Amino acid sequence: MAPMGIRLSPLGMAVFCLLGLGVLYHLYSGFLAGRFAFFMLSEPAGSGAEPPRGSAPGGAVDLRELLAVSVLAAVRGGEEVKRVREGNVLNAKAKGKTREGAEEKLTSGDLLSNRRMFYLLKAAFPAVQINSEERVDAADQETVSWDHTIPEDIKEKIQPKEVPAESVTVWIDPLDATQEYTEDLRQYVTTMVCVAVNGKPVIGVIHKPFSAFTAWAMVDGGSNVKARSSYNEKTPRIIVSRSHAGKVEQVARQTFGNKTVIIPAGGAGYKVLALLDVTEKNQEEADVYIHVTYIKKWDICAGNAVLRALGGHMTTLTGEEISYTGSDGNEGGLIASINMNHKALIEKLPDLEKTSHK
Repeated sequence: MAPMGIRLSPLGMAVFCLLGLGVLYHLYSGFLAGRFAFFMLSEPAGSGAEPPRGSAPGGAVDLRELLAVSVLAAVRGGEEVKRVREGNVLNAKAKGKTREGAEEKLTSGDLLSNRRMFYLLKAAFPAVQINSEERVDAADQETVSWDHTIPEDIKEKIQPKEVPAESVTVWIDPLDATQEYTEDLRQYVTTMVCVAVNGKPVIGVIHKPFSAFTAWAMVDGGSNVKARSSYNEKTPRIIVSRSHAGKVEQVARQTFGNKTVIIPAGGAGYKVLALLDVTEKNQEEADVYIHVTYIKKWDICAGNAVLRALGGHMTTLTGEEISYTGSDGNEGGLIASINMNHKALIEKLPDLEKTSHK
């Protein structure tokens, strides 16, 4: 009932209601419009692009995915290496000297391979630390994306495994055996990627650009290569750097006998492949790989990971494990073997450790 003396007409009630609706419209129209726009612009669940792996500090990295990208990066870098060599546009120049005084060379193949490999890995895993032999020029940045495809052979052998992004360090060698590359000794040339977790090498990729052969392995996962099983520990075949063959030969023959075979070769990646069972017509075979001087970690990390995955060893000449964190160099030389008594080998070569610091 209306108050005494007041009578509400239907027209008055209609006007009052319309005024109320007008006030509510002005109060909530902005909010509703914003929510509607947000809904329209948001992608439906599962239809949008996935964020890059390891895109934020504290995120997780799937090692199986990182292996897939590492293989792709090594192959893509190898394409640049091959293209430059076959086009004979190396533009080789000196970039410095080694500790032994030898001239280190830099070519267009090194730089173009490095750019392709670095930016592919960085785009896929932006929060992961990447160390490369060559300097990355920000002004020469390349946009490279990964479509998240994992090759079938990796899917079959490797299970997903996540680790914290901050525990991962990736080591790139965009062109191993640059000296041999300039001499057109193509069989020694490789591109390599290594993944270390808390300093331990767990993923290794070694790619030969001129034969399209790729070896990969993951510790506690699987690999696409095997160790050779035929060895003679009494007269081993020792593979060494071409420039260090004389230093190793004298001590090796004194230790193992005059029948010891010394194999001079270029490239750390090539030397590790020599210890494996690979179907490569230009790949020599060896039982032990020895390096007696300072060497950079991007040269040896991938090979170290492959050997570890297959049950082999790569240590300093005194038997210490090599950590892939901190500085980019390894001071203690190295000795690598597989399916052999690694400790016994180290005990046989005590004099080489002194040489490694010269």
